Amino acid sequence: MAVLETIQKLKDTFLDTSTVIALTVFFTLLCLCTIIGHLLEEHRWANESITALLLGLIAGLVVLLVTQFESSKILVFNEDLFFLYLLPPIIFNAGFQVKKKQFFKNFTTILLFGIVGTVISFCLISLGAFLVFSRFGFTTLTFRDYLAVGAILSATDSVCTLQVLSQDDTPFLYSVVFGEGVVNDATSIVLFNAVQSLVVRNVSGLTALKLLGTFLYLFFTSTLLGIAAGLMSAFIIKTLYFGRHSTDREVALMMLMAYLSYMLAELLSLSGILTVFFCGIVMSHYTWHNVTESSRITTKHAFATMSFISETFIFLYVGMDAMDIDKWKASKASPGTSIGVSSILFALVLIGRAAFIFPIANISNCCKKRESTKIKFRQQFIMWWAGLMRGAVTIALSYNQFSESTTSSTQDNARMITSTIIVVLFSTVVFGSITKPLIEALLPRHANHNISDATDSPSLEDLRLLFLETGDPSEEGNSQPSRRKSSFRLLMTHTTYTVHHFWRKFDDKFMRPVFGGRGFVPFVPGSPSGAIDGAIEEEQTT
Repeated sequence: MAVLETIQKLKDTFLDTSTVIALTVFFTLLCLCTIIGHLLEEHRWANESITALLLGLIAGLVVLLVTQFESSKILVFNEDLFFLYLLPPIIFNAGFQVKKKQFFKNFTTILLFGIVGTVISFCLISLGAFLVFSRFGFTTLTFRDYLAVGAILSATDSVCTLQVLSQDDTPFLYSVVFGEGVVNDATSIVLFNAVQSLVVRNVSGLTALKLLGTFLYLFFTSTLLGIAAGLMSAFIIKTLYFGRHSTDREVALMMLMAYLSYMLAELLSLSGILTVFFCGIVMSHYTWHNVTESSRITTKHAFATMSFISETFIFLYVGMDAMDIDKWKASKASPGTSIGVSSILFALVLIGRAAFIFPIANISNCCKKRESTKIKFRQQFIMWWAGLMRGAVTIALSYNQFSESTTSSTQDNARMITSTIIVVLFSTVVFGSITKPLIEALLPRHANHNISDATDSPSLEDLRLLFLETGDPSEEGNSQPSRRKSSFRLLMTHTTYTVHHFWRKFDDKFMRPVFGGRGFVPFVPGSPSGAIDGAIEEEQTT
């Protein structure tokens, strides 16, 4: 009996009962989400993010009833849990699985939407909140709070974008909207951090230039860090070739170095989102081809599984946290006031996104000569619509700004948090459920030219032949300069494909021999593949 009592005391010491109960509830809900998601796989109106969000709301309501409306807190929303544990696997897998050619083909457009567009949205939302909110009794919010609202609501939900857009059916829309979402989240967080350190009394034109310089520094250093981490993992695995002894080690090294890149970025006050995204792209291009065949299958499915669990957990988390009765009591707002404030916030989101999607898309079209490469109005509308969803990044930033603010009253802080939650719930459920049917209605599969847009572009072989058409001036006479000029002009009209052609040549000649990749599988003497290659070579020489 004494031994049993001692064991019970140890259990009470090391295990927190409330944490065990919370994790049990969440894992049960994760299982339910997986099953229901499988049953609704072919359903056009539902996806797993909406299912998880609704299940979270229902579970939160059940807990609220069980506790007799005292508190529904099972697991308190924690920014560290979200940014350090749940978000990295999602962003890394997105970079690991992204179609690189399609992504970099639209890279300029992605940067315009993700950087310039986010700044435009930030300015409009901040200005609108500053002009309107005083009429709803927000008397203690400061100018910095209004700027923070602009940064918070400018952050799109790139996680939900993965659920509602298909990389195979709509490759252009997927690459642009998701790519913009990744850059947008990084830009919003940079703006949010800049607002936190802003001294309102000293704001001037120089402040804007400093902010621009800070963002450019964070963007390029974060990207370079992600590329360096990916290349280092490729070089280590190619050089040491862990697969000859243990495939577990090479899989573990890929996972650990990917997560290490994110943590290093956060440690250096850079953008972990950009770092781990580009690390995923580089790893898929080099590192993944250096591991054994079984490890390729393992990593591909392991990364996708971790991303899926994190996505589902986030939406469950948001759904259950929305039913926390303490926040709603602290806001002391009537249903009409809550709906009114949330409606204004969402209207500002609509206006802020429309203010840059349509102008930037049309400016981009003016710079394109080929009709097939221009962004049609229907595509612009879907890009505007799909980017209206707000998610966990918005909630996390809102908690950061208003949960512990000392400059404004507790009532105003709670009202801002609850209004943000309403915007997130409404945008995710309504816009998330309508996006798929909207795409099918506006861009039918049989008429979707984006899937075959590569057929309108010159092939790499055509570009290679253009470079070889230099000839000999002595043989061609006066006709050669005109041929060179026309070839150069033709290449300049296909800048993206020209850059891709030169990159392929540089990659094959310098990068892949060092870092590996497709066609550069590591050679290990004594390995089965090495023995076969040696036997073939010996047979050919004899």
